[in-house]
Amino acid sequence: MTSLLVELQTEELPPKALKKLSNAFAEGVQKSLAASRILGEGSKMIPYGAPRRMAVLVTEVLEKSPDQAFSQRLVPVRVGLDADGKATPALEKKMKALGIACDVSELKRVNDGKNEQLVYEGVRAGVHVAEAVQKALEESVKALPIPKVMNYQLVDGVTTVQFVRPVKHLVVLYGDAVLEGVKMFGLTAGRTTMGHRFHTHEPIEIRTADGYAQQLLDEGKVIASYAERREKLVRLLNEAAQREGGTLIAPEDLIDETNSLTEWPVVYESSFEEEFLAVPEECLILTMQLNQKYFALRDASGRLMNKFLLVSQLEAKDGGAAISSGNARVVRARLADAKFFYDQDRRETLESRVEGLKHVVYHNKLGSQAERMLRVKAMAGEFADLIGADRAHAERAALLAKADLRTLMVGEFPELQGIMGEYYARHDGEADDVALAIREHYQPRYAGDELPSTPVSLAVALADKMETLTGLFGIGQMPTGEKDPFALRRHALGVLRMLIEKELPVSLRTLIDAAWTVEQGVAGVVDHRAELEAFFTDRLRVMLRDKGYTAQETDAVLALRPEMLRELTKRLDAVRSFMALPEAEALTAADPARKEQKDRHMPVVGNILKKAEGEIPVEVRADLLSEAAEKALCEAVEKAEPGVAVDLEAGRYEAMLTSLAALRAPVDAFFEDVMVNVDDAAVRANRLALLKRLYALMNRVAEIARLAK
Repeated sequence: MTSLLVELQTEELPPKALKKLSNAFAEGVQKSLAASRILGEGSKMIPYGAPRRMAVLVTEVLEKSPDQAFSQRLVPVRVGLDADGKATPALEKKMKALGIACDVSELKRVNDGKNEQLVYEGVRAGVHVAEAVQKALEESVKALPIPKVMNYQLVDGVTTVQFVRPVKHLVVLYGDAVLEGVKMFGLTAGRTTMGHRFHTHEPIEIRTADGYAQQLLDEGKVIASYAERREKLVRLLNEAAQREGGTLIAPEDLIDETNSLTEWPVVYESSFEEEFLAVPEECLILTMQLNQKYFALRDASGRLMNKFLLVSQLEAKDGGAAISSGNARVVRARLADAKFFYDQDRRETLESRVEGLKHVVYHNKLGSQAERMLRVKAMAGEFADLIGADRAHAERAALLAKADLRTLMVGEFPELQGIMGEYYARHDGEADDVALAIREHYQPRYAGDELPSTPVSLAVALADKMETLTGLFGIGQMPTGEKDPFALRRHALGVLRMLIEKELPVSLRTLIDAAWTVEQGVAGVVDHRAELEAFFTDRLRVMLRDKGYTAQETDAVLALRPEMLRELTKRLDAVRSFMALPEAEALTAADPARKEQKDRHMPVVGNILKKAEGEIPVEVRADLLSEAAEKALCEAVEKAEPGVAVDLEAGRYEAMLTSLAALRAPVDAFFEDVMVNVDDAAVRANRLALLKRLYALMNRVAEIARLAK
């Protein structure tokens, strides 16, 4: 066994796809080799990904996979052999298709329970490493998640090849030897590759598979490992930021993208004029990140500095002075554009831009952004009343929330929607909570994002999301499978998070009804409130599961369809605490040792009540209680009810469920000594009434029966 190296050396690969492509290539090669049974037990895979190469090193690769005994069922005997025991055309055709050449007498007969089958038993020869690699290369390339395929011609000027980028060299080494015969993209396997585009110019002859990464580093000035190169990049950025006395602003996506643009990361510092700091920092940061892939810096007080870091792959002889000054000139032009947009936008008020929303299409069935804004405004006012926010401010914020779509800055950087709206609203003299709501009404934008911070912001954010959900459900644009083009799942989770985490005093059903009251004015919109509520419930289950609650706990609480979602967490925590009590199992879970006594748990009570014929009385008559056990249970229920009611009203769910643990003994005694379905109709009805009262008492916080294990 020895190591195998496969490298595709290409033109510059798309930076946003490099990490995914290189990992998929390496995993695909390893998976195919494993399927060919050519890997040793301790085999390991090391992926490599750089701007101009995808490669993989696989250790402990066999020169040839072991021979494998196999058994192949052919056809039933009655089909495969004629009266003289000779092969029929059907058998001959089957054997030819499978590549089996042997005398009929060598075939075995096996009874499969229905028919006697003809079976061939043989040995499949092992696969040579070159053959296995050829297959692995073809399969992995075919399965690559290429974002956009490129067509290019080979050197013959005739053959057209499809791949993510043109492939220049194919390296396939088994130990120190080239695997002859392996071909791909019109190239034959060799050991030649190229190093750094600017620091090296001569081809590099890779000597051994195991020495690939080190040789590229030493001779080619290329860090082939994506992870190692990224680690070095982050270290260099942090060191440079520290030298400049700042803190790095480095989104993970930006680090990944710059890492995918350089084979040998070098970090330089540069700066821009302080006058640009008058422009909102979000504009400056986004300009640097999106257009130039620069890393902005903050000072010790958290303010944006007029310095930035840039990543190059050139080690300049002058220490980078020319590179720094050149990039300073580039960023100056970019920031000048941003300043121009900002200055121009402030010449008009946000309110004056609202009229222009009539020319912005929201959805061909739901109208323009102006029409949508009026619906959001109406909902925001209603929701503000429901959650105790300032109605006038909520309506004002909703009116202005989308106006920044008509500004130059947002036209250039759509990512600044809402952010620029807040700046312009403050410039116009709008109230603080109105301006903040314009920014925050988009929140939460993604999982884990912060929620709106003020009642006005919450009202507008709820309105914005509920209008989207109600309108799109109303025209039948629900998510299907993995497809959710309008991010309705994210909108629903945002609404649920606001209701629960902000403990808003409004039910989900009330929100849906209030939203529908407004949305029904749109022509063609159909009432899909039931489907929307079910959609919310499904999202709620997912959200609670992600928080660590079990399916049983969630089902038990949601079965009661609690009005106020803000109570969910307390209810779930109370159920979890209750289930930890020793009495809980006797009340909720089956007791296998007492099957003949109908177990001793709430599911049985529920089943008895479901099967009961006729109407069950509301009151329990004391004069019909004859057994000591039923009297004791009735007394225990009556004693518990007042305290349960007080705890329920106060939201003390854990205390309430804990107090119900005291019912275990009388419940046990009741099922031990009392027969419910007696012949006397009045006594039977009275005992059912008692069980109904018990069941209602036990299921105030959650449907306890659903907790049965």
